[in-house]
Amino acid sequence: MIEGIEVAVDREAVVVTAREPLTVLSSAFVRGGLTAARAIVNLHVPKDLREDQADALLPRFTVRRAIPGPWVGLLTSAWTERAEVAHVSGRGLSAIAMVTVGLSNRVAAGTTPVAAWAPSTINAIVVVDGAAEPAALVNAVMTVTEVKAALLAAAEVRCDDGSMASGTSTDAVVVAATGRGAPHRFGGPISDFGWVVARAARAALDPGIRRWLAEHP
Repeated sequence: MIEGIEVAVDREAVVVTAREPLTVLSSAFVRGGLTAARAIVNLHVPKDLREDQADALLPRFTVRRAIPGPWVGLLTSAWTERAEVAHVSGRGLSAIAMVTVGLSNRVAAGTTPVAAWAPSTINAIVVVDGAAEPAALVNAVMTVTEVKAALLAAAEVRCDDGSMASGTSTDAVVVAATGRGAPHRFGGPISDFGWVVARAARAALDPGIRRWLAEHP
């Protein structure tokens, strides 16, 4: 779907590999922040995984699967084999979104109290065939988060106390760019870069959220 990008989805993980290093901004469990990476890994783990057990899992998995480094790593208790993958093109750009969705630990940001760490359950990865300045990547991460919150509201997903959910307790977002073409300065939802990110994220998150709700009435 994007030249030089491969996506593998199975019961162990969602793995994105790139022929050339990607510029990545993320809230990933391993190597989060602004970095360069040849791979992005979203690894399935048990819901009851403790934080002190988590650190060794991703390195062990990447070695076993011969995943090229450097890589960015996420953890999720959602079923990775049910990941939604969407490809969108427009405004001279194309993007692939890969999301895993689980809604068992719903939260409302700013009102839900502090709680123990848990593996991420809504993990969204978006790879754009284009170039972006760091600020545009930050803006694009915000854009993905806005899409997620809007879709949860549209589906009337609520927390246990009845308040509208904004996400789950430890969601993660990754936005990566191939670096091809002129760099984009903006990543908001009406910019060229942010528009394709938002469209791809929506195309993957919407069916993922609706499927989880249908399977957990």
